[in-house]
Amino acid sequence: MKREEILLLFDVDGTLTLPRSVINLDFETFLYEHIKPLATLGIVGGADLEKMFEQLNGEKILREFDYIFPENGLVQMKQGEEVGKQSLLKHLGEETIQRFINFVLRYLADLEVPIKRGTFLEFRNGMMNICPVGRQCSWREREIFAEYDRKHKIREKMIEDLRKEFVDVDLTYSIGGQISFDVFPRGWDKTYCLDFVIKDGGFREIHFFGDKTNPGGNDYEIYTDPRTIGHKVSSPDDTRKILEEMFPQ
Repeated sequence: MKREEILLLFDVDGTLTLPRSVINLDFETFLYEHIKPLATLGIVGGADLEKMFEQLNGEKILREFDYIFPENGLVQMKQGEEVGKQSLLKHLGEETIQRFINFVLRYLADLEVPIKRGTFLEFRNGMMNICPVGRQCSWREREIFAEYDRKHKIREKMIEDLRKEFVDVDLTYSIGGQISFDVFPRGWDKTYCLDFVIKDGGFREIHFFGDKTNPGGNDYEIYTDPRTIGHKVSSPDDTRKILEEMFPQ
């Protein structure tokens, strides 16, 4: 099969990198030198472009990946150029946005967790990211909260309460990574990028690699979409192993 006929779409956290870590240089070399000549490459992540730069060794990804889809694909980039963007503000309106943010901030103010730091809500082009511990936590503090959340289901309970409070707003809540969850209009999940690549590329196969593939995870929709061949991974090592089996050297 020719390179132009197969697209490999990768999640970032837990798939190309360990959570909130930087890609391993040996894996990066393997991806660009051995896999890129054989298949079209794309990344689709919940984070914004700057965070993708941080984890994937800078702006070189604009050259190395054919497609880049920050913010669940609501920002679309091809060959390093932005070609499309959705607007959460335009879609929901200022009144609904403020009502939602005010509720979240009051909720977090009353929430008891082992640690609180800073940046509890990030407003992005196509989503809001809510982090009960605060995104300025250290690596060790992240681990402490993640373990606490596994036991006490802090994020799951908060999502349940948000669904009840905003039953009139058609929102999706998606847990990704260790410490936060995303909120966006229904249908604005990672499958959003598929319409774009299908129109643009005419691929015979689209493979997706991700770690949060269970219901409620932010890879679930694209992993189970009939237009993709899904690969569940738990680490970059898993991703590399599957790629080596797909493209034996």
